[in-house]
Amino acid sequence: MGSIWFDEDEGKLLKERYDLALCRIREILQERSVPADFVSYFHSTARFILLCCEVKERLENGTYDADPEKMREDNYALYRDILPENYDESYANPAYACSVLGEEMGKLLCFLYAQERGLIAYIFEGKLEEAAAHAELFVQVYGIIAQAQADASGQNTDKGDLKKLENEVREALYWFESDYADVIAAHRIREGIDPACSFFTDILMNADLSGTDYLYRYGEYITDNEIRMARFLNSLPQEEIDRMADTWSEGYRMGFVLAGKPIEKKRTVNLHFFAGLERVVRKAVLNFRKIGLEPTVYRSSVSALTTSGASRTGFSGAAANPQYDYDHKEDAALMMDARYVERRVEVTHNTYEKLKELANAHGGPAVIELFGQKPFEPRQTMQAWSYDKAQRALSVKLRNRQNRITQEYIIGKERSFTIISFPTPEIDENRFEEIFMETVRVNTLDASLYTRIQSTIIEALNKGTRAHIVGTNGNRTDLTVQFQAMTDPDKETIFENCVADVNIPVGEVFTSPRLKGTNGVLHVSSVYLEGLNYRDLEIHFTDGMTGSTSCANFDSAKKNDAYIRENILFHHDSLPMGEFAIGTNTTAYAMAHRFNIAPKLPILIAEKTGPHFAVGDTCYSWEEDNRLFNPDGREIIAKENEVSALRKEDPSKAYFECHTDITIPYEELGKIEVLGDDGYHAVIIENGRFVLPGTEELNKPLDEMAHRDDSVS
Repeated sequence: MGSIWFDEDEGKLLKERYDLALCRIREILQERSVPADFVSYFHSTARFILLCCEVKERLENGTYDADPEKMREDNYALYRDILPENYDESYANPAYACSVLGEEMGKLLCFLYAQERGLIAYIFEGKLEEAAAHAELFVQVYGIIAQAQADASGQNTDKGDLKKLENEVREALYWFESDYADVIAAHRIREGIDPACSFFTDILMNADLSGTDYLYRYGEYITDNEIRMARFLNSLPQEEIDRMADTWSEGYRMGFVLAGKPIEKKRTVNLHFFAGLERVVRKAVLNFRKIGLEPTVYRSSVSALTTSGASRTGFSGAAANPQYDYDHKEDAALMMDARYVERRVEVTHNTYEKLKELANAHGGPAVIELFGQKPFEPRQTMQAWSYDKAQRALSVKLRNRQNRITQEYIIGKERSFTIISFPTPEIDENRFEEIFMETVRVNTLDASLYTRIQSTIIEALNKGTRAHIVGTNGNRTDLTVQFQAMTDPDKETIFENCVADVNIPVGEVFTSPRLKGTNGVLHVSSVYLEGLNYRDLEIHFTDGMTGSTSCANFDSAKKNDAYIRENILFHHDSLPMGEFAIGTNTTAYAMAHRFNIAPKLPILIAEKTGPHFAVGDTCYSWEEDNRLFNPDGREIIAKENEVSALRKEDPSKAYFECHTDITIPYEELGKIEVLGDDGYHAVIIENGRFVLPGTEELNKPLDEMAHRDDSVS
């Protein structure tokens, strides 16, 4: 068996391991050697593993593609257990697992089942070592519990025996994750920088995109949304496909050019996209290859070793169940201790050292996001794994150390990125195509026009020392944002002019505020952040740091506090204001109003439709010392704050590994004014309209929107 992951001799040994484990799993399916409450768990998990085995055999003998209907049936069967309609009685659900198996053992075996679900990815990608190891882990845990049952046969067991058993299972899981970090975590790093890891690229570039059966070759969950997206893109003329792909790939190239970074030294670009977008991505790959860049792609994480939060990165199909992703976002709490941190750091360093030439030639990610998915408000599952305070600190320490290693090998001042968004068919069953094409228009607006207008706004901002932002129409915002100080205004600037290169579409000017003197309250009536809804969100700032917070999502202040702390503050006691920006893309705002999709816009577009404020790290985290310039040649000097400046002493105190943008929509915006210590005063926006001379053109989409509303009424 040819593979990039192992040679022929290793492949034979791995196949022997895999076959032996499967033989034992088939026997387990016929046994009742564990306590009665555990039989159903082990039998259902065994059936899942054997289903994966059956699919693997058909993939290898070439019959998988022969029956499209069977492919669709398999796809449903592989994900059926975690679909919302089945999740309440799934062992992947921590609450259900604990109710059947006991609080501690339920958490452990739920963790095991979630890791076994990674077999779907491993068998499709031909990762036999991962597949064999997980099959063996299942057999090992079964054996531990079966042996305990045999030892206890005919004897009275006590809590001490149960605790001993739980510890034994936990140790088995812990050491498995630690031992296999140099396989699973190392492979994840390699997939991001080595084009030889071509599983996804092979499908992307070689599949027949005229149909939709190719979507089932990935092993990701496929729904009508992915099928409809693929069919819609197939219906478009090539020039429309080119326009989308060219905007994306050219934005990536311009990110290097405008930042003065050496794209000629780069050989790879890491693509993040969703199933169904292949026609656009294929054209972009051809564009990238023209400038010397080969694509790399990795799958959205399926292992606790590489999962970071509930969001998906890399390549993904549909989310079979966002609640499942949410429940398992901190499964690494099972392993998170100082020893595990050192192990992960060691693996990260050793992997990059082994692949340092590939790492140094890597350019960074090019990302396509989707928006418009059905709103998701998670349930708080108390039985799910979650970090305690000490583990939270360790997880931040681990990310910091891994980031430093990554910066060493994929040199920060030499890499770039770009992000663009498109709607999913789920956004509106009847108007999806219309919304999609309007989004394309928003993504391809005249950058030179916005560059000129935004330069006018920056001129006004640079003359002040602070901005005052006030809400209206029920918005309680009253916030003063302090600016960094310039020493040479003729050559320096406080705000960056966003020109639709790394951050598509156009439409914002932004800065890293000075924390001291940044005070007041930020409020927004409704906002979606990372797919989660917040109602009546309020955050108070004192000298740039978050203080009291509240929202109205739940029926108690305690639940609301926990929701914000977990998903905005990420369990930090306080976070700095890492960014203040003024969005100028009134065309995107009018689009959102016209189609009534404002709550569904991704932050990438939403942040351009009003002022926004980020809590967490600055936009320049880990790259503060890189020199950056606006199109007018002025150097951007506001790239750090009083907290991020601590990186020179202790990076663990400087970075929080989070950055959450919160936007106030124009209709809730009473005023943005610039104030100076010398009495300078300029108003940029008043009652939701741009009033600064030279910005009037930004009001045209707002006027058209109002005219349309009057016509309808």
